[in-house]
Amino acid sequence: MLASRTLGPQRGKPWRRVMVVFAAVALVATACGDDVVDAELTEVRLGFFANVTHAPAIIGSNEGYFAEELGDLDLRVMTFNAGNEAITALFSGALDMTFIGPNPAINGYAQSQGHAIRIVAGTTSGGASLVVHSGIDDVEDLRGTRLATPALANTQDVALRAWLDDHGLMTDHEGGGDVSVAPQANAQILQTFLLGQIDGAWVPEPWASRLVLEGGGHVLVDERDLWPDGRFVTTHLIVRTEFLDQHPEVVAAVVRALVRVIDDIAADPVWARELVNDGIAAITGSELSAVTLERAWEQLTFTVDPIASSLRKSADDAIRVGLLQPVNLDRIYRLELLNTVLRQLGREEVLG
Repeated sequence: MLASRTLGPQRGKPWRRVMVVFAAVALVATACGDDVVDAELTEVRLGFFANVTHAPAIIGSNEGYFAEELGDLDLRVMTFNAGNEAITALFSGALDMTFIGPNPAINGYAQSQGHAIRIVAGTTSGGASLVVHSGIDDVEDLRGTRLATPALANTQDVALRAWLDDHGLMTDHEGGGDVSVAPQANAQILQTFLLGQIDGAWVPEPWASRLVLEGGGHVLVDERDLWPDGRFVTTHLIVRTEFLDQHPEVVAAVVRALVRVIDDIAADPVWARELVNDGIAAITGSELSAVTLERAWEQLTFTVDPIASSLRKSADDAIRVGLLQPVNLDRIYRLELLNTVLRQLGREEVLG
């Protein structure tokens, strides 16, 4: 875990401030009135990563969207390096909800026999690619190469191994097989790619863009090309089941804020990119170059639809490559709070 801090209400641009207040008043009045203030609760602990794929979480936290909807409750945000860290924090009760990728959520659900976590909203689609050095132009060129992913059994690791398996190239969990897969932290992947110690990596944004722009690599696989209509879940919002059952109105407040911030990102992407870069710099100590951020942004779609079919396919892929035991995902989604908000806005409900 990188950091934890408590946030009070903040605001974005003045004209946006007025829009936010009216949206909040309308939704709170129709959904749960003054019930967001829970006498048994003083703060809400929310996690996310310092990645472009977590842009709605970064903006929602830093610009006061979540804090405004939560009213008198304090918002404590925690930033993580990897999904397993966030899942561990949820299991221990140190975290109430977090933005996270699909496979860590599946793993956490499976480890708890389907009890510990629930997905309550989508956040991001797209933004993952296999980037390789020059001279690697098709799948057969990968035989005998060394590739990297952010972590064993994480979302990109499963995607890479399943794609290789689809093309008859075998991997194992110790780095052997037709293609060696070496789990490395994203920042380390960039360094080993620059040094020529790996031949490529399947990574999320902005790391894929950095491998292209800073490392001279090229995209062999844009993961969007592997999914119907190019849509697959990269990030969604999960909640401890116990917290959701005890404080549904609090979770509803966070979901309402998420809907609002994604709407505002769509309305003003330039504003959003600037805020995300500021947020990443505050956490990591360095900002992304404008060209990297713009390229990464183009690979992403921000949506509250959790794209449930892609999560189930990711689970099937993880089972196929030996990274997950068969698991029944029927109870992993709790989308009634999100769909209540969408109905109030006159929008179509999403499916789990």
